Amino acid sequence: MAINNVNVKANQLKGDMEYKGQKLLTYTINYPQFSSERFRNFANKLSVYYKAEAVLYKKYHVSKLFQMSIDDYEYAISNNFPVRPYEVLTVYTITHNDNCVLSLYFDRYEYTGGAHGMTTRSADTWNLKSGRRMDLSEFFPGKKDYTSYIIAEINKQTAKDIADNNNIYFEDVNDLVKENFREKNFYVVPEGVVIFFQHYEIAPYSSGIRTFLIPFQEGGAVPVGC
Repeated sequence: MAINNVNVKANQLKGDMEYKGQKLLTYTINYPQFSSERFRNFANKLSVYYKAEAVLYKKYHVSKLFQMSIDDYEYAISNNFPVRPYEVLTVYTITHNDNCVLSLYFDRYEYTGGAHGMTTRSADTWNLKSGRRMDLSEFFPGKKDYTSYIIAEINKQTAKDIADNNNIYFEDVNDLVKENFREKNFYVVPEGVVIFFQHYEIAPYSSGIRTFLIPFQEGGAVPVGC
């Protein structure tokens, strides 16, 4: 077992919510549980944190969606419309788990009727040794204006996509990148730092959640570890 990472176990909250004998909402909430010899205390804290996040999401947000589904059900029945069950699905992906750095993201998909559902992404990066959340700036030491560097790199990648006739962005994509850039919207992979944008922020829904790799390289992003 590697000593500079954590072990990961998959956990899940799953169920159906019914009203008047009709299944109106199905939810599946996946969340991780961590263990480690070297980072035992912090791994336990992270496990408690992500379990609490899952439980609170189900208790408050999923319950709110269920109430919405009841309203939609009553309206559909009274107007002879088809009943469309809601769906909630949360999945996580571990993108980096080595050298005292743990990075992961969560995709929360919600379908509440209509043509398609909506997925929202969030991400966390942790320093296992210090036991704290890492900021994007830590991967760009010595760069006071690192956000301008990142945005410029993203603009280069979107320009290349467009030049390759892969026009999957809105016309004013450069302005939208600057407007919708959020420092919290990143995760780490072995090759570098990945910046992501939510649906509709810089591109149509069909283009998905757009991601941009800012590679570890001289003058660019710098790997951080033990």
